[in-house]
Amino acid sequence: MANPADMAFSERLRAENAEDWNAARNHRFIDEIFRGAVPADVMRRYLTQDYQFVDGFVALIGMAIATADRFESRIRFAQFAAMITSDENTYFLRAFDALGVPEAERAHPAITAPTAGFQTLMRDAAATGDYASCLAVLAVAEWLYLDWADRPSAPLPANFVHAEWITLHNNDGFRGFVTWLRGELDRVGAIADESCRISAATFFRRAVALERAFFDHIYS
Repeated sequence: MANPADMAFSERLRAENAEDWNAARNHRFIDEIFRGAVPADVMRRYLTQDYQFVDGFVALIGMAIATADRFESRIRFAQFAAMITSDENTYFLRAFDALGVPEAERAHPAITAPTAGFQTLMRDAAATGDYASCLAVLAVAEWLYLDWADRPSAPLPANFVHAEWITLHNNDGFRGFVTWLRGELDRVGAIADESCRISAATFFRRAVALERAFFDHIYS
């Protein structure tokens, strides 16, 4: 195993949370979505809960824009926010139509514990006003999804509800953003003081644990 002191900050954080990270990226849900075999009720529950993150996620990106130390970083996050509120939001609406999700359930489903946990996590990270902590949560949310979705040799399922959720998270643009996001976390982690690095590591750990819990709970 590599010496943690020799690892980039993002890689060290992932290594410290390998158990939950690997459990999420190799989850039953991932296998089933690539086979197009996620039961309709599970996919419906997954997407309606996941949709409740969008508002808080965009707000967290807004805080990253506000606290970033470089203009180029602000631009990159602004461009990403535009994708979330256009391409990804459109996918949700089309998927809800296909799955027969009524308007009330789209907007105000019963919030589950992992969903509430994620909403709190994003609010907590934004409330720090600390760029590294915002980056840590954003990095988990995007990097972990790329990690499970990036299977070049795997055929896509026929149902767009499954296929487009995969391709939203493994296309070249998304891959490039995640590479940049990891590099940004590494850069900021290298110049941050110890308290900021500890805060970022804590948020990273909370985020990875919640990702695993979120996949688990949709089958409950």
